[in-house]
Order: sequence, then structure tokens, then C-alpha cells
Amino acid sequence: MDKAKIAEILIEIGVLLELKGENPFKTRAYSNAARVLENLAEPLEKVVLEKRLGEIKGIGEALEQKITELFETGKLKYFEDLKASIPPGLVEMLEIPGVGPKKIKTLHDKLGIENIAQLESACKSGKVAQLDGFGEKTAANICEGIQRRRTYASKHLLSDALRAAEPLLDGLREHPAVIRCSAAGSLRRSKETIGDIDLLASSKRPAEVIAFFVAQPSVIKVTAKGETKASVILEGGLQSDLRVVSDAEFPFALAYFTGSKEHNIIMRQRAIARGLRLNEYGLFKSTVETRDPKLLVRCKTEEEIFSRLDLSFIEPELREDMGEIAAAEKNQLPKSIEWSDFRGSLHNHSTWSDGHNRLEEIAEFMDNLGLAYWAITDHSKSSFQANGLDAERLRQQITEINKINDQFANRGSEFRLLKGIEVDILKNGLDLGEDILSELDVVVASLHQPSNNEIENTKRLVAAAKDSFVHIIAHPSGRLLLEREPYPLNIRAVIDACAETGTWMELNCNPRRFDLDWRHWPYARNRGVKCAVNPDAHRNENSGFLRLGAGIARKGWLEQKDVVNTLDLPALLKELRRKRNAPETAF
Repeated sequence: MDKAKIAEILIEIGVLLELKGENPFKTRAYSNAARVLENLAEPLEKVVLEKRLGEIKGIGEALEQKITELFETGKLKYFEDLKASIPPGLVEMLEIPGVGPKKIKTLHDKLGIENIAQLESACKSGKVAQLDGFGEKTAANICEGIQRRRTYASKHLLSDALRAAEPLLDGLREHPAVIRCSAAGSLRRSKETIGDIDLLASSKRPAEVIAFFVAQPSVIKVTAKGETKASVILEGGLQSDLRVVSDAEFPFALAYFTGSKEHNIIMRQRAIARGLRLNEYGLFKSTVETRDPKLLVRCKTEEEIFSRLDLSFIEPELREDMGEIAAAEKNQLPKSIEWSDFRGSLHNHSTWSDGHNRLEEIAEFMDNLGLAYWAITDHSKSSFQANGLDAERLRQQITEINKINDQFANRGSEFRLLKGIEVDILKNGLDLGEDILSELDVVVASLHQPSNNEIENTKRLVAAAKDSFVHIIAHPSGRLLLEREPYPLNIRAVIDACAETGTWMELNCNPRRFDLDWRHWPYARNRGVKCAVNPDAHRNENSGFLRLGAGIARKGWLEQKDVVNTLDLPALLKELRRKRNAPETAF
């Protein structure tokens, strides 16, 4: 087992111990040990084999034994026994925003609450509000969190759906009875949240393909199984549906089941206007609904279907009835951005704040990916919970980044770390001054402490956009998908301010954010606002979010020319300096 997974388990052990009411020093020891592992400068395998774990500060004898057991066997009996000793309903309650281990233990000890249903009942009856440290507002917030969880219960993040779908598709592609296969539905359209995973395959032996599908290792339950269709529940609770059609039907079925529903309606209407009928089985020369193969207009691909309806091909991400049909009719669709267009990222974190990799590790990793640059934008001082940097620490980091860049230059590498900060937008302005901001390559501004007032939030973001030292407004709405709604905000006013000042807006491609929402990007693009697609990486592996970001950017009609981190390093640095030359506007 690798050190990242071991660190996750150590953190989970600490949470479970807190639920049991263990000594806080003991619970913190596990989270501290996880942090130590994440920051380990040499391979964990080497340290374990040389039996040096116990020599590392923060890892005592007991933790050394547990980490070694996890590393060598992939399991830990202590962890399994600990999980079994805690009612599963208590762990589920951790999914409710604002309900942490201490509150859950109090609720369990004082009111005997063991699951979410009991908690909701106790909140509504007034019992929770009477507990010390809770009150009516806390009880109301818990009820709201429970309702939000219930609303989102059938939804899943795009990243989770892709992670579950890819092994299924890989298996289908290798099966000898499968001719073609693809994801469909909202997954293929890169929607930010997914209901279930729709898969489509073509075959002359559909029953054989269905039998293979329901027997996959990730399937925990088969809910329906027929000759040409099956529905299963996968590990993690996701539902997946597979339809198997003939290869002649495949392009029509793929277009139909990809959707969206609104897009399909317009496509069918367009076919009718041309004396045709379009459905999941084909495009037919008929004035009534039919499946008559004699009337079929043969199309081998989706591209041919669009062509038959006098349209240029519409990428799946654009099929949302947001003007794509009219644009395709005039051959004015965007040349959608590809994930391989990215040259780097402008919003990322390191161990200097709340990231999990050291500067040296980040530089080596991103250079090996073939990227040209990677900005280090750790949190600023107001984000104290994230170990935010004040001016003094930031200058120390600048020195370290300069040393690393010199090392890369000396060995002939053109890769560079960029010096930056994610500065907090406070009520009275940015929480770092111009003297230190002027020393940085890039400044990302974020609203981490929003108000419930739309006017105030909008004013603060607009003021940040007008600051000559701010290059990017990050995750503008503050939403967390399936967890937290956007804070009240006049987003068009912020976009307009960015358009007027040349400030860029972020498409934060962390799959829990995807913020700015793709629905706003056509307006921003038309106003001339440039986009920075950033993973907001806290681990090196988060660089993979750029691939997800490309899909969301495509949904927003963005092209390579609209996205600043597709520029090479000299061109990017030139654009970063351009904002600094703009007239300064104070808060």
C-alpha cells in the first residue's frame, strides 16, 4: 500500500478514535503521523525495509507497527476492529456539514442518537437545541444539512463516475463479442454531477456481453438483467446501465442516450422538418415513427447523422440546448479546447500551507509530466486554519523557489515554478500588501469568508478584480458540489469587472468545485474575459484534474485561445506583467 493511502487510513483512525472519545493527544497523533508520511522526503519502501520508521519524529513504536503492517499487507486489523466497534450510523453522520466527531459523540452520549434519522427527529423535537454547545440555530443548520444530503443522495461527482466507468469500458473494449462501446448520458457530456453511468455497446452476441458486464468485480448487486440491457449497483453506490445494440444502430443509440433531452428534442424536430424521423434506432425516410430497416438512412457515425441534418458535428459536451444547433447550422461552433493544450497551472498549494507535497517534489513531478510551469499559490495569512503565509514566510518561500528554478536552469530544463499567493479578499481589501504582492509572478484572489449579503460579496470581488496586483479571481461562487450552495453573488457584475480590468477568472477544476460554472462561461467569453483552468492542487496527483477541467471548459464553449494556461512560459509572463501596468485602483 502506498503512503498516500496509508495516510488516509491514519486520518480516518484519528476521526474514529475521536468518535469514541479517546484522549485528544492520541487522536492527533494519527493525523500528525499522516502529515509526516505525506512530507516524507524519501521512498516509504526504503524507510520500512531499513526499519527506520521509528526514528522519524512523530512516529512512535505503535504507529511504526501499524504503518509497517499496512505497507506490507495492505490491511490493518486494528483499523478493521475499530470500525466494527462504532455504529455505522455515527460515521454516516460525519457527512452532514458542521457535524464533527465531538458533536456526534455528545449526541450519542446525551441522547442515544445512532443514525441520521434519529438525529433529524431529535432536532425537530427540540432535544438537540437544549444541549450545551448546540442551540436552535445549530439544530436548524443540522436539519438543513440532512435535507441537502438527502437531495444529493442520488448524485455523484463527475470524477467518481469516471473512476467507476473506466474499468467497465476497458473490459468491454477487450471483450471479443463487443464491436464498439462508449459512455453515454451526462457522463459523456461531462456534467459536473452524475445520476448514473450509462454505457452503450454494439454486438452480434448481446447476451454474452450482458453476462460479462454483470460479472465485473466492481458490481455488488444486479438490479435488472435482460437480453440486451442490464442495471447494476457498483461499489460506492453508483448505478450503471448497459445497453447492447446492433452495430448499425450504435451511432443513433449513442446520440440518443448521450442527450441531453432538450438537445434531442430539437434534433428530432429538425429531422421532421426534413421529412425524416430520428430516434434511438435510426434516421428514417418517413413521416411517421418507424423502425423499418428498409427506410433507414444509413450512418456509420454520429458525424454522419449531424451531416444528414445539415449540421456540423456537435461535441457531446455542447449538447445542452444552449445555442449549439444554431451555431452548427452556421458552422460557428467553437474549436473545443483539449486537455493536452494545457502548459501548466496557476493555482496550487504546497506543504508551506495546506498542500501535501514539498516544492522540490512538485517541481520534479510537473517537469516529468512535460509541463512548462506550475504556480505555487499557497494560502495567505488570514487562512490560519490552512497555515497561511504572512509576508515574512512568503519571502522565504520566494527564496526557495528561486533556488529550485536555478537548479532546473543549470541542468538545462526549461520548467519553472512560478511565485504566487492565494490572497484572501477581506471586507477592507486584500490581506497582504502591495509591497510583497509586487514581488510575485501571479496573485490569485479568493473570497474564503463570504457574507450572506449578495451586494457585499459582489462588491468585494469587484474590488479585487480592480486591484492592479490581482491576476485571477479564484472559484468565484464558493460552491462545493453536493455539499455547499454558492454564496449570494451577482456573478455577471463580477464578470463585467474582470472584462473592464483585464482580470482573469478561474475555472477551478477540482471536481468538488468546477467553479466558475460552465453555464456562465459563454457570457464571460463574449465579454472578452480570459479563463485560467486550475486544479487548485493540494497533491501532485491533483494535476490530473486538468483533464476534467478540459471537459468543463468545452461545455463552456471555451477554445485554446480563451485559456491563459495554454500559453507558453514567455507569453504567459508577458500577459501577467500586462495587468501590473494597468492603472491602480484602490479598495
